[in-house]
Amino acid sequence: MVDETLDPPPATPPPAVASSPLLRPRRVAFEYGLLPIPKLIFPESALAQTLSQLKEKLAPAAAASGDGRVGAAALAEALQIPPEQAALALGVLAAVLPAEDPALGAGGSGGADLRDVLLFLYIQSYKRLVPRPHKDSPAVADVWPSTSAFDGYLSALSPIQLVRSNSRRFIPSQADEEIHQLSYLQKHMANILTLLADSVEGEGDDSLVLTMETFEHLGFLVHFSEGTSLSQAATFFANSDPDMPAAPVSAAQVHDWILQNIASSIEFYTEKSTAKEGSQQIASDLDVTMADANTSHTRNNMPTVVNPAFHRNSTFVEGFSKTSVVKHASDVKGHSVKVLNCHDSVIYILAPVKYATVYGCSDTTVVLGAVGKVVKVEHCERVHIIAAAKRICIANCRECIFYLGVNHQPLIVGDNHKLHIAPFNTYYPRLGEHMTQVGVDPSTNKWDQPFVLGVVDPHDSLSHPAGVSDVQAESATCVDPDLFTNFLIPNLFDDAVQDPTECNPFPLPEIYQASQSKKQAVLEDTQKTIRELQLDENRKKELSSALHAQFKDWLYATGNIRQLYCLQGD
Repeated sequence: MVDETLDPPPATPPPAVASSPLLRPRRVAFEYGLLPIPKLIFPESALAQTLSQLKEKLAPAAAASGDGRVGAAALAEALQIPPEQAALALGVLAAVLPAEDPALGAGGSGGADLRDVLLFLYIQSYKRLVPRPHKDSPAVADVWPSTSAFDGYLSALSPIQLVRSNSRRFIPSQADEEIHQLSYLQKHMANILTLLADSVEGEGDDSLVLTMETFEHLGFLVHFSEGTSLSQAATFFANSDPDMPAAPVSAAQVHDWILQNIASSIEFYTEKSTAKEGSQQIASDLDVTMADANTSHTRNNMPTVVNPAFHRNSTFVEGFSKTSVVKHASDVKGHSVKVLNCHDSVIYILAPVKYATVYGCSDTTVVLGAVGKVVKVEHCERVHIIAAAKRICIANCRECIFYLGVNHQPLIVGDNHKLHIAPFNTYYPRLGEHMTQVGVDPSTNKWDQPFVLGVVDPHDSLSHPAGVSDVQAESATCVDPDLFTNFLIPNLFDDAVQDPTECNPFPLPEIYQASQSKKQAVLEDTQKTIRELQLDENRKKELSSALHAQFKDWLYATGNIRQLYCLQGD
């Protein structure tokens, strides 16, 4: 029984922190590593058996490579898929591995370790967590029509409703999603370990063992919150002599250890999620980091209590409306950025990151400076995305324009409508430096070579219910060169930059460059004509006032006036 106290409880109790490192799912694998290719997704009832048979098919190719690796050709033959889809799978695998694999290559053009391939294929069976229904559906319908092509999915994720209601409890939180992912791994871990294990002489559980090297490959799926390696955290491999190979451990022992850690983590996250449900304030949500956002309007920042377990690897820019938000490299925590549920705003992410997500936004421009692995844009409407990245995946978007500098083909999946693509169209002083840091190559831009998969996403049971037949997704149309414009980023850097980027680092295609040159020539002719006008001082003032008035009208008509006011506050 707890003694009562006369002191009033604090308004917002501090978040509980686990006393020991927590085993967490590697969210990157589940968020960026799922492909809606039917032949990569096996029925759950036959998942273990099918992948065991696939392992046997791939074993000869892995043995022939000399280092247990398989390439796209072997994978295509084993799965009976087109070579380009196999190459895509290996490329996505390379993008979500916990560490660079030189033999595979950043683009997946080499051979992948068979163990990584099996883990990658296994999680293709994962189903994303379904958002909870919104309690105020009439209010949602008022601002986000239920007749949307997204069949009500986006209505549950309306950024406008998010701002109006000041509540996001109906959206799965980071804690909810991690519990869901851990539960999936808890259910399937026995099959996963059996798939990875080596057979040895013995009976029962002793006949399957894992070496320390194989055990470390589980780092594709899970990791500890404090950054401790799996083998160092596990008592059976901890402090192994690096000069002496550690003895293999039975798969049963590994299974017991992992399940124990998963159970502890689920218990911890469930307690935090339950505590959040008891609060009516958005500040209590574990993964909202509004106060971290560097925005010019401090009144848009909302107080928040942040659980450090959820923020080591991600920076959130969430729920902004009618404002401008700027993130520099010093503002970004971790290796990923998530822009969520923003409306009628301009978001500048002027920083090098590995991963970026833009989700549930509308009428917003998002500038992503340099993304070294994957950009994912989904469930957005009337959004402009300007991104320099290795890869981009576009899913379930409508009336969006993508200005891309990408080293691999843009992946288009899901229920998309009226998408447009164009070459990259901006720069800022540190862009070249940031691209070099994350490995984005400006000499290669495949912006106009979309890779289009199906409409149905088997990982998403809500937006595409079971039984819906699949067809190829709607592709994107190239922006007319005469409508292409450069995007000017204001000078938001206070410090001097050595060797600054002073122009678009991605060369424009000839037809777009010709259009830009034509517009520049018209502008110069107009300026020359105005300078050469023989006007007295009064007429010059009248002309100047007319030009300023027209420019001001344009600022108001386009909404850019608000951005000027926002940025003046920085």
